[in-house]
Amino acid sequence: MAGFSYYTPTNVVFGKDTELQTGALVKAQGAKKVLLHYGGGSVVRSGLLDRVKGALDAEGISFTELGGVVPNPRLSLVYEGIELAKREHVDFILAVGGGSALDSAKAIGYGVANGGDVWDFYAGKRIAGGCLPVGVVLTIAATGSEMSDSSVITKEDGWIKRGYSSNYGRPVFAVMNPELTMTLPDYQTFCGCADILMHTMERYFTNGDQMEITDSIAEALMRTVMKKALILVNEPDNYDARAEIMWAGSLSHNGLTGCGSSERDFATHGLEHEVGGMFDVAHGAGLTALWGSWARYVYKNCLHRFYRFAVNVMGIKALERLPEGFAGGKITPENLADHDRERAEAVCLNGIEAMEQFFHAIHMPVTMKELGIEPLEEQIAEMARKCSAASGGKKGSARVLLEADMKKIYEMAR
Repeated sequence: MAGFSYYTPTNVVFGKDTELQTGALVKAQGAKKVLLHYGGGSVVRSGLLDRVKGALDAEGISFTELGGVVPNPRLSLVYEGIELAKREHVDFILAVGGGSALDSAKAIGYGVANGGDVWDFYAGKRIAGGCLPVGVVLTIAATGSEMSDSSVITKEDGWIKRGYSSNYGRPVFAVMNPELTMTLPDYQTFCGCADILMHTMERYFTNGDQMEITDSIAEALMRTVMKKALILVNEPDNYDARAEIMWAGSLSHNGLTGCGSSERDFATHGLEHEVGGMFDVAHGAGLTALWGSWARYVYKNCLHRFYRFAVNVMGIKALERLPEGFAGGKITPENLADHDRERAEAVCLNGIEAMEQFFHAIHMPVTMKELGIEPLEEQIAEMARKCSAASGGKKGSARVLLEADMKKIYEMAR
């Protein structure tokens, strides 16, 4: 295992009607003027926004509002929020909604606290030295942004989608009522489930040092999300299933499932960011459309992890005769005879296929055509070029990908 630092400062308030505590939570932060940041739609129609406003009013906390957040949140709205927050002397940002509202809120917080062009952080030109404190009333289980250090913003000029991570951006509190997720369309619910799984898989499929307890937590999380997601296909109002998935979303991206691992992959995320930037697709669906092609492209270079995943997560039957040196799923080319390797590869491929079958079961795409897009050759080349540039020329741990590899994966995913 590798040494690690695990930092999770977010106060999680979880359960039914917890949004009614929002005012007291903001007051405890000493806030005088709050920016309420949200999208619209169900947050307004469901009455949630009015309940949050009522909770702030009850504590005598003044606020200003900025709605209009969309999926793949836009830099232009971030700029608007920064100017509004400065003009209104905002000292706290409260996101009401999902990961997009929270990502946008974090970006506004960086812009107010640091000055200059906030895009510099997302473009890798500067490092933030602070952030306005941010809280969230969460309405979707997906990105895990409510406990993570991450934020992803799309710049309309060139449609460039980039992420920035800083501990300054970790929310000070997260209000999480699973009932609030019941207002979501099924498509958004299952996009969220896919994103949760991906956040753990990006830490799981690596060639670095690993930790047994972390692997076990990651595997249990993935099995649980899949089991509960299938329940929601037929029982969308099942509170317990939604609660399990909501908590899994936080744990999948707060660092827990990567403790003791020396590497991260996040190649699928990098590939999807370019698809999302160019075609404005739902993030979770973009991930599932690419994952199977990525997995088939890299699995032979990370055989021991794909084997373990197939057996421990997807329930594929393990090899009856283990090769010498096999321990805890550690299959490598060096300790496998040719015929054993072929059998191990077959197990891995069965695991990949089983995951794609699960994606179909929750109505998620496994190709870009199923996603509803058919990129031209020049668009594929452009996405590969942008993905390579954004990652400094290479990306991944299961297999390090260069621009030519990225292009092949996009082509496989069509």
